[in-house]
This record gives sequence, C-alpha cells and structure tokens, in this order.
Amino acid sequence: MNWVAPIKDEETLRRYEQELMNLDPKYFIMFRLGVGTGLQVQELLKLSVGDVKGKEILTVYLGTKRVKRSYCFEPDLKAVIEEYTAEKEDDIPLFVGHRNRAISREQAYRAMKSAGQKLGLGSVGAQTMRKTFAWKYYKNTGDIAYLTHLLNHASPSVTFRFIGEKPKVDTIASTMTPEENVRARRSLFEGGSGINRMEYIKDTMNLLEDEMENPGNDDAFYGRVEALLRSIEDLISDFYIDRAV
Repeated sequence: MNWVAPIKDEETLRRYEQELMNLDPKYFIMFRLGVGTGLQVQELLKLSVGDVKGKEILTVYLGTKRVKRSYCFEPDLKAVIEEYTAEKEDDIPLFVGHRNRAISREQAYRAMKSAGQKLGLGSVGAQTMRKTFAWKYYKNTGDIAYLTHLLNHASPSVTFRFIGEKPKVDTIASTMTPEENVRARRSLFEGGSGINRMEYIKDTMNLLEDEMENPGNDDAFYGRVEALLRSIEDLISDFYIDRAV
C-alpha cells in the first residue's frame, strides 16, 4: 500500500485542484471541502445538495467527538458550487453518480489517484484531503494538541506521523497533563517497562550495527538505516534542547 501524504506546496495544490476540475467539478468541490473542513471521504459523501446550495458557510462535526467546525466558502469555490448545483434538487447527494446515488468511496479514490498521477504525484489518495487540512492547520497554529483532539488520534505522535512531520519531544511533552506525567512515571517503572524498552532499542541498534557489514544488503537497506538514524538523531537533539546533557 502506498503512503498517502498531504500536499504541502501551494503551486502543486493549485495544479492538482485544476486536474480534479478538469476531471469533474464534483471532485474539485469534494477536495476543497475536504481540505477546508477536515471531513473524511465517507463523511463528505453524506452531504446533500441542500447542505451547500445557496449557502455561505458549511457547518460540520468532526469525528466521534463531534467537534464543531464552520467553513466559509471561498469565492471561486462558491461559484463552482452554484453552477454545479443549479439544476439539482436539494435532497439528492452532493457528489452524485448513477441513479441519483452518491458515488462510492472507491470511485472518489480513483478520481483523486488519477489526478495525482497526471502530475506525477504517487502519494495522493482519498486521505490526502484530510492530511492536507491537518498539515495546514498545524502550520498555521502550531497547536498539535488541539489537532490531535480534532482528529481523534491517540497521541500527538500519531498526528505528527499523519501530517508527515517529525515528532517534537518538547511539543508532545508540553501537551501532557500533570496526571499523565504521573502515569508515565508509574508506567516506566512498573515491571521495569522503561528499562526493557530502552534495552530493546539498544538491541535493535546493535543488530543493525552487525548487519552493516553484510554484503547481501541492497542499497534500499542502507537508505532505511540512514532514514532511521536521522529520525533518532533529530529526536535526541530535540529531547536535549535547552538542557545540559
């Protein structure tokens, strides 16, 4: 399975949206709404024409926590929506296919993938909308804690991976409550959990060190080792920032 990533470059984002528009206006509308609201594909597919026709703002509720968000339509999107919905009844699905039924998630995925392939983007899929929304939110606010809550993720580390950013130890630690810190301390000492996990990491690094001289390894192996070491070095540097080692 290919890794799906957010689109972080504005020019690439603009060109991708144009490819979707060329494919069918409904996919352009779907993508812009996904990036603007953070809704998942299956949630977008539940929208009806009446939810957006003649409206200035779309109010949605994200995830199982039902976090309320309001999204104001930008002028270019509003114009496309008005033209697209002009002859449609309010009660039919916004992203309609055959027999006035909503298109399937698979159909939406194929459209997103097809537009990406035309631009040479191999990491585009149905989740690109939500990941682009999340990345933009983080870059604009730096609030990883609220974004984690918004996306209903288990931890900030999961959210950092979701948006394709390197986890920051200090950022994650700053989001932990005093109660969570107490639980972390207890967990690390219970049954030697903390020491055992550190030993596992050291054993893994020792195994990789032994494997470095294996002539059977291909270049991809060394590429993965390099990526792992860079990530570990960044995390260690972040952990010790403003501290005396």
